[in-house]
Amino acid sequence: MTLPRLILLTLLITPLASRAAPELNVGALYDYLDSGKSTLLKRVRNGGDTTAFVKISVAELVYDADGEPREIDTDGLPLKQRGLVASPARLIVPAQGMQAVRLLYRGSRDKERYFRLRFVPVLPESGDGFAVNEQEAQQYRDSLKVGVNLLAGYGSILFVRPAETRFQTPVKRQGGQLQVANEGNTTVVLDHFRQCQAAEQGCEPATKHHLLPGRSRQFDGQVGKVHQFELHEGSERKQMVVEG
Repeated sequence: MTLPRLILLTLLITPLASRAAPELNVGALYDYLDSGKSTLLKRVRNGGDTTAFVKISVAELVYDADGEPREIDTDGLPLKQRGLVASPARLIVPAQGMQAVRLLYRGSRDKERYFRLRFVPVLPESGDGFAVNEQEAQQYRDSLKVGVNLLAGYGSILFVRPAETRFQTPVKRQGGQLQVANEGNTTVVLDHFRQCQAAEQGCEPATKHHLLPGRSRQFDGQVGKVHQFELHEGSERKQMVVEG
């Protein structure tokens, strides 16, 4: 399964000379809400030279039998029907500054659930939730009209683990091929995954893979080489070097 990668949203481009603009950093692209926890604090940093007005949207990802995701927008639902709430949903992040958003999960924990968050800088308008008047909004828009106005938003994925997590990740290798199965009820991560001539020697570039519950992955390989990765089962880390 291919999880959504970095989401780049180009909102406005004017073909003039380059000028400073907001530059967001939302931290980790993948976050995990463990069992027993219902809130997570996510920090949004602005490395640019201009204040960022950021809207935060939440959508739930539902995977079909083939592992393909379908996105369900939750922003328009009544509060009591939203599984995940971002508070606040509007951030004003000063240049070279930071603000935090709290993610509150209110839904059931009978199975693992997945949410996509988008952090999108926008041009503010009066009455859109940023508490700026029309004059202040116009001044901000005018300040970005000089040069290339490229407002880029970023996305992240939140994994909400079930109330009772169970990890079971059998790994086997035969004829150079590696098979990893997730027989538990929550996602596991294969981090720094690569094939090597020997442990820590002659290794290919490392990759990262998420394996949802009930899924398995098969990786090609060559006899005589080894697969090496770090298996993340919740907070537990296992260094794996598999031959065969």
